[in-house]
Amino acid sequence: MRRREFNNLIAGSAVIWPLTAHAQQQTDKIWRVGYLSPSSATNASVAFLDAFRLKLNDLGYVEGRNLGLYVRRANDDLAQLPSLASELVSLAPNVIVSSANRATLELQRATSSIPIVMATSSDPIGFGFVKSLAKPSGNITGLSNQFLDLTAKTLELLHVALPNAKRIAVLTSADNPGQEGNVKEAYLAAGALGLTIIPVMTRTIDDLGDAFAKMHSESCDALFVPVDPRINRRIVEFANERRLPAIYQANDYVDMGGWLSYGPDIHEQFRKAAVYVDRILKGANPADLPVEQPTKFVLEINLKTSTLLGLTIPDSILARADKVIE
Repeated sequence: MRRREFNNLIAGSAVIWPLTAHAQQQTDKIWRVGYLSPSSATNASVAFLDAFRLKLNDLGYVEGRNLGLYVRRANDDLAQLPSLASELVSLAPNVIVSSANRATLELQRATSSIPIVMATSSDPIGFGFVKSLAKPSGNITGLSNQFLDLTAKTLELLHVALPNAKRIAVLTSADNPGQEGNVKEAYLAAGALGLTIIPVMTRTIDDLGDAFAKMHSESCDALFVPVDPRINRRIVEFANERRLPAIYQANDYVDMGGWLSYGPDIHEQFRKAAVYVDRILKGANPADLPVEQPTKFVLEINLKTSTLLGLTIPDSILARADKVIE
């Protein structure tokens, strides 16, 4: 080989080698992602995490290869959230995902520098998580579920499906600040619909028996269940056992045997949260990433439960349903 050709080959290799090494470094980097949930490992919360994890896989992030996913659960004991948030922050992750308002609140208190992605939030501006949806202007961004805005529409659907129901219980959790807004919106909507709203508050799932006893004593005709991160099958079981028609904001309840539900696809929101994580890991600033709002809302009906309750769904509601369980 001629000396000039040899030198050119070496020079070319010198260019290629650093690029190859850089690509290898990028492949070998372990991205650290935290995940904070108030819930226990119930069916619904596990499905949300699975949706998030699978979307991360689709985007090229695989645990054990280039992803460290650190999941912390309060197991329905919200008093644990502050310490769990601090623990996640101490791990110095590249980004942390919050699965509910209360989790976001504790993470916000724990760090102002690590990016936080809200997988779902009922009122991100009202809670002070972001300054505006278009320009969050801090270390928090993600998804808004618009559940507060949907309260009036949800009650309207309940009224059409069950026109004779006048006294509507609203089941809330004392530890879920987002549901206070649901109750206020329910009161505002009730007047136009001729409804009486009966707030029924619980602190833990163990209080459900007393909560449904109060609904009975208050002669409630139906139940409205705002979304709560601690989605629990026992709410559906209590409602069905007492033959109390219920409409839920989380669609998972209908799969558990609930009667009606109306709201965004929460699983899709957790998948989109993975997209936000990907964008931040690739260098995006959360302060500049607009908070996304859902564009589609899903009406689900469980006809088996209708039969159990001795009810007939009006054709006008059936025609609008996105999913019907027969």
